Amino acid sequence: MSSTTGQFLIQRPRFNHVFLQNNSFHIPKRVQFSVLPQSSHIPVPLSSFSQFRGSKFLECKCASEKVSESFERDPGQEFEPEPHQIVKQKKASIVDILKQSNSILPHVVLASTIMALVYPPSFTWFTSRYYAPALGFLMFAVGVNSSEKDFIEAFKRPDAIFAGYVGQFVVKPLLGYIFGIIAVTVFGLPTPLGAGIMLVSCVSGAQLSNYATFLTDPPLAPLSIVMTSLSTATAVFVTPMLSLLLIGKRLPVDVVGMVSSILQIVIAPITAGLLLNRLFPRLCEAMRPFLPPLSVLDTACCVGAPLAININSVLSPFGLTVSLLIVAFHLSAFIAGYFLSGSLFHKAPDVKALQRTLSFETGMQSSLLALALANRFFQDPLVSVPPAISTVIMSLMGFALVLIWAKKKE
Repeated sequence: MSSTTGQFLIQRPRFNHVFLQNNSFHIPKRVQFSVLPQSSHIPVPLSSFSQFRGSKFLECKCASEKVSESFERDPGQEFEPEPHQIVKQKKASIVDILKQSNSILPHVVLASTIMALVYPPSFTWFTSRYYAPALGFLMFAVGVNSSEKDFIEAFKRPDAIFAGYVGQFVVKPLLGYIFGIIAVTVFGLPTPLGAGIMLVSCVSGAQLSNYATFLTDPPLAPLSIVMTSLSTATAVFVTPMLSLLLIGKRLPVDVVGMVSSILQIVIAPITAGLLLNRLFPRLCEAMRPFLPPLSVLDTACCVGAPLAININSVLSPFGLTVSLLIVAFHLSAFIAGYFLSGSLFHKAPDVKALQRTLSFETGMQSSLLALALANRFFQDPLVSVPPAISTVIMSLMGFALVLIWAKKKE
């Protein structure tokens, strides 16, 4: 042993195997040591011997500049991944990023709202004729990620469907009537603005509520779709009746047009997604990573366009007060749907998921339909101000809840 370096000089054996027997060194008899030149000695530091009592392995670190190929491997070959492995890792990371695009949806909705306020032409090209295809694409994305069994299971919960219907056409219209009266009597706003708030509460559920449920609780997305489809189908009769009861004006709703919109926005896209998933599963698997970012852009257009098109009404002298009232209306609807379902289904194993689903159903409604009805059947343009503001507020609040509840689940 060298006194200066504190190292053993071990000659290289002809046979490279050393065994441990009964927790001690055992060198086979066949192993012979040859006398090597000083330059071939392998210096091994004393500190490199690990404690091996009770262990069947001996670890030693051989540090030498010149050793034989049998004692040493090329570090590049041992630790460097193959080029094809690097490519696979990059592909996987890109796919993960695409799949996680939904997590930035609330931020994108907020950005689209600001852009629509600052520079309206950025969304004015997205006119009302694009609304149905855009919402239909969201329903197609839900269909691709679902199966027919999910919808069969949804119909096995009539109590939850009925609760969602009550929240949609009983709880929400009552809240709309209350805030419409407050707008006129307390804040002294013109009557058409109060009528616009009531009109928002009379329409059916929003397709965005289905997408919000899909982001937070995917197994309950079919249940949300069934609720929204039922409220939309019956809205041809219920919405005119509620508008007559609350506003005092009979709205001649286009029944054929509403049925056609249901087929275009809900039934056809979901059916197409389900069939594609059933007949071509590999194609759907390849499509799924690209659906979240496309859905985010789609939703941003659906939120920013109504605000940009109706920017003059939103920025009117009554805009801020109406916005606060709309915020209070939607917040009350979200809270009412959440706690109402919690009291009714407190024994259900998925009560929290049901509460979130019914909260979306009660708090989010088809403000675009209310906006179309206001523009078509009311002469006063102020009636369209609350629906235009509601489109933005509803989306911001709904997808903010998506972000909050998704983080809580994690």
